Amino acid sequence: MPDTHIRFDWAIKKLLRNKANFGVLEGFISELLHFDITIKTLLESEANQETLDDKTNRVDILAETTDGELILIEVQNNPQHDYFHRMLYGASKLVTEYLDKGQEYGQIKKVYSINIVYFNLGMGDDYIYSYRGEFIGANLGDILQPTKTQEFKFHINKVADIFPEYYLLKVRNFKDLAKNPLDEWIYFLKNSDIKAEFSAKGIAEAKEALRVNNLSEQERVAYERYINNKRDEASILSTQE
Repeated sequence: MPDTHIRFDWAIKKLLRNKANFGVLEGFISELLHFDITIKTLLESEANQETLDDKTNRVDILAETTDGELILIEVQNNPQHDYFHRMLYGASKLVTEYLDKGQEYGQIKKVYSINIVYFNLGMGDDYIYSYRGEFIGANLGDILQPTKTQEFKFHINKVADIFPEYYLLKVRNFKDLAKNPLDEWIYFLKNSDIKAEFSAKGIAEAKEALRVNNLSEQERVAYERYINNKRDEASILSTQE
């Protein structure tokens, strides 16, 4: 049966940059982070320049929320052994690029790095991993907490709120059983399909906005070319394993 919905990576490149579709991204991100976010604007991102062709293996989208936080979503299709380093580089670059000259360190924006990978990165069987920086006492095992002054001045509850947070979705590890709203999104990321009973935040918007049948003739041709390129890449990679 042909796919009824567009692949998420292609949607990031072509459709989700439209303000009318922000609800799709907001729903996905809110389910992942477990709190509601609202996108203020999309910023220039590294892998989505108009000059890039459909053979690009990584796509990304960079959003700023109404709270001034930065959210980077990257989708990587093909294996990359140094992808952990890539994650670190991407988040670190945002930290420095969005601190204007002369601004105090306290003005550094919170960064969320969301990484969706379609290959076996690292050794682990889960399909959702997160990394949040905490300072843990070497002797007492306690977690270093901010002072009341720091909490008030920087609007934080814990020291980790300052540092970038990383989320890694290993889509292929998902067993196609959606047990909660976030799983519904993972199911879509893996299968490009949205079941009628799904009710996660943003999923209704995705179900309508990302239908293959909604594409114009020009968009459909471009999408089919993109899919064919991905199939060719997958075939080449399978012969190398």
